[in-house]
Order: sequence, then C-alpha cells, then structure tokens
Amino acid sequence: MQEASTSIATPESYNTMTLTGQGRVFAQPDLAVIRLGVQTSGTDLNTIQPENAQITQNVLDVLKQAGIENIRTVQYTIDKLYDYENGTQIDRGFNVINLIEIRTDELDAVGRIIDTAVDAGANLIEMISFEASDPSIYYQQALNMAMMDAIEKARTLSRSLRLRTNLIPIKIVESGSVITPPMPYQRELASTPVIPGDITIEAALTAVFAY
Repeated sequence: MQEASTSIATPESYNTMTLTGQGRVFAQPDLAVIRLGVQTSGTDLNTIQPENAQITQNVLDVLKQAGIENIRTVQYTIDKLYDYENGTQIDRGFNVINLIEIRTDELDAVGRIIDTAVDAGANLIEMISFEASDPSIYYQQALNMAMMDAIEKARTLSRSLRLRTNLIPIKIVESGSVITPPMPYQRELASTPVIPGDITIEAALTAVFAY
C-alpha cells in the first residue's frame, strides 16, 4: 500500500498536535491458495525430467477428475546438485521441481485436495494460504477505525490540556496496511486437517490537528 496524505489549509497562527491512529479488522477468508508439486532427483537428467513430467501429469489428471479446475503452473526449475568434501566439488546430479497453484473457494475441501494430490504422486507442499478475495473492503473499514482512533486521542488530549474541543485535522498521512494470514495448515499421517482461522487486516495513519 503506497503512502497517501491529505492536507487542509489552516491559519499559520494555529498550534498543532500530531497523533497516530490504528485500526484492525478480522475477516473470514473466502479463498484458499495451494502450491504443491513434484520433485525428482537423480544423476541422469534424461530420466528424471520425463519422470517428473509423468508424475505431474498424473497429479493434474487426478485433480481434474476430482473437479478441481483452477490450476496453473507457477514454477518449473532444473537445478544442478553439488556436494563438497574436503574442499572438492562433487557432482550429485540434478533436481527437477514442477510446482502448480490451485485456487478454490471451497475451504472445507483443502485437506481433501492436498491428500488427493499426494496420493497421486505430489511430494512437495510449498504453501497453503487463506485469503479474502476482496481485502480492500476490510482495509477501508480498518482505515476508518484508524481515523476514529486518532480523533479520540486528540479529544482526550484536548480535554486533559483544557484546549478547545473543535480540533481541525489539517493533514492525514496514510501509513499503509498489514495483512496477517492465519496459520496455514497442519499435516498428519492419516489425513490433512485444515483450519483457516481469521485474517487480520490492519491500517495505520498519522493525523495533524490544529487547535
């Protein structure tokens, strides 16, 4: 989020106070993003590359048979593997990784999707995140709360200092947003339980009040 500011003209004779405001909103996620894939390693690239492709295709076929359609490839890498012994570089072959991303609004199906992919040959779970499909709605709420927080602080200080109560905000600087996702997932031997939890969306700003 880019920093934004708003200024309002005010007489130079006014005194000012600068205060910060914070707002926090908890949102239920409505979108799950899963990144998983297939990793194969070996000394013969001509063997492990087709093996990786075959297993990956099997994973894709099984997922599509299960009704999962929103799938895309997000990473394909071939890395050379080396070890070092007594300062000598030793060739250990190649590592091939093919990662796919699955997006679904069926949050209660995430565990089943993971298990289905693993059963089909996926051996790499890179990330599972839970998101709000339109976080801007919640951020606007948090930003309004941050502004009210700054105003309440200004009112409290004005009463304590016996200042006039009609304080005028002459400058507002938006500090940005912080989105904290819930704990992603926990894998067990028998199945994969997934509990999304809440997303925390925070906003902060700095306000200058004239009095």
